[in-house]
Amino acid sequence: MTAPQTHPVADGNSSLALPVLDHDLDARLRAQLAKVEERLEREIRSEAPFVTEAARHLLHAGGKRFRPALTLLAAEAGDPSADGVITAACVVELTHLASLYHDDVMDEADLRRGAESANSRWDNHVAILTGDFLFSKSSELTASLGADAVLIQSQTFTKLVEGQILETLTPESDPLAHYLRVVEGKTGSLIATSARYGARFSGATRQVEEALTAYGEKVGMAFQLSDDILDIASESVESGKTPGTDLREGVPTLPVLMAQRSTDPADERLLTLLAGDLTDDARHAEALDLLRKHAAMDEARAYVLGIAREAQDLLAVVPEGPVRDALDAFAVLIATRTA
Repeated sequence: MTAPQTHPVADGNSSLALPVLDHDLDARLRAQLAKVEERLEREIRSEAPFVTEAARHLLHAGGKRFRPALTLLAAEAGDPSADGVITAACVVELTHLASLYHDDVMDEADLRRGAESANSRWDNHVAILTGDFLFSKSSELTASLGADAVLIQSQTFTKLVEGQILETLTPESDPLAHYLRVVEGKTGSLIATSARYGARFSGATRQVEEALTAYGEKVGMAFQLSDDILDIASESVESGKTPGTDLREGVPTLPVLMAQRSTDPADERLLTLLAGDLTDDARHAEALDLLRKHAAMDEARAYVLGIAREAQDLLAVVPEGPVRDALDAFAVLIATRTA
């Protein structure tokens, strides 16, 4: 599975783009994304200038925008110019942005996308209320799409919040199975809805809509799980990330959970480190080095590639052509990305 050479389609600050080989499709998606950006700027305005400033904080901090981009690409399976497509793309991005404000409060994060997090720049109250404001704006837009959209958005939000709550709970049985449920809820649910909205509001067939919804969920899970691998494998100069951040904070991720399943006596030192406090620089560096050399890394990569292949298989009902090719390549890009 090798990612093809592509024309990136995303916002100017993006490090990840939808892979589009067809020039006409590329041009259409860029034009549609520009409309989404303009609409987002309008929708986050408040009568109170401070609220607008706080809402713009993360909107302007960059981001991959691949949720709205996926909505627009999925809409190519029907009529991409249909009423509701741009609105739906804005809904998923506003929902995502809102969740980031709340995530940073829960994680006590100082940075988001290389900039000060809202809770660090202001305080937790401002961050929470700004997230609430963005959720409300997303809900307003969803209501304009009709009752079906409201139901879909409500179900998505339920899954997203349940995933967030599950992340704070101790697993009752298999830690890896528990973590995968967290990823499915926190990340997979909204990306599934991104693809579903594109198909639904472009008038694609119900069969295509169902396939793209399932595709989106798998791509969303692959995206988060590939992040897990990058947290261990990447060098900061390559990815712009600080290696082993999740490891240092004791956050269980796919490679760690797979390594912890080992019964090999040779892994005793690694398992001891993973079970302890890794805020100490020396212990953290040792654990990171041992993990990078461990078979769990290849096992994790194979697992993510397997999810990507499952996503590709779901595209059989999408008509052959540049749209299906782009969706197919996107699954590869997600699974094999290095940043």
